[in-house]
Amino acid sequence: MDQLLTRRRMMLAIAALPLATLPACTTLGDLEGFGFENALRRLLTVSSQRAFANLLTDNGFFSDELARVPLPQELAGAGGIASALLRTPAVQNQLLGIMNRAASEAAEAAAPVVYDSIRNMTISDATALVRGGPTAATDFLQRAMGTAIVDAMFPDVGNALRLLDNGIVNQVVRAATGISFTGLQRHVSEAAADGIYRAIGREEASIRANPQSANDPVIASMFGLLR
Repeated sequence: MDQLLTRRRMMLAIAALPLATLPACTTLGDLEGFGFENALRRLLTVSSQRAFANLLTDNGFFSDELARVPLPQELAGAGGIASALLRTPAVQNQLLGIMNRAASEAAEAAAPVVYDSIRNMTISDATALVRGGPTAATDFLQRAMGTAIVDAMFPDVGNALRLLDNGIVNQVVRAATGISFTGLQRHVSEAAADGIYRAIGREEASIRANPQSANDPVIASMFGLLR
């Protein structure tokens, strides 16, 4: 219960960018002076809020085909005990469940880093991003953030893997070659970061396709003119 309350408070505490009244504009050029950067930040904020609302649940990553953390490639060629374990669907699902639950736990640390990056990043060519493809803004955000999400999640992924482990993680790590606990921790962190960007991109594409769905007058006006 405390964990759920923490997540809810975090989501409610996210500072949405202030709404503003738009002038009467009929073309995208008319709106350019009003602030393409502002529209992009709002688009990324709403997209991120929606993505994290889904991912910050116990099964958020596992139940999302785009965000799900897969088994690391190193385990595919493992021999001996690890190979026998991983051939069992029940064990595969158990390990996948632990990894994806760890990703959900660690995503709490990623969310504020994403919002801070959106607020503070420099957008050099906002016009191109506004006019860009379905995930143009998310792709820019990913490039701008570099390894920030991975770095934010890495410690919490390790803690979660240890807390959630019922023995299977340590057994596989001990038996497999080419992967350590730290390697598994890194894999989950990097795969989860990629999943977060894919989830944000999906929301961005959905909003671009239906700007009114964002419930934001700036987004609706700016991106509505592009349709």
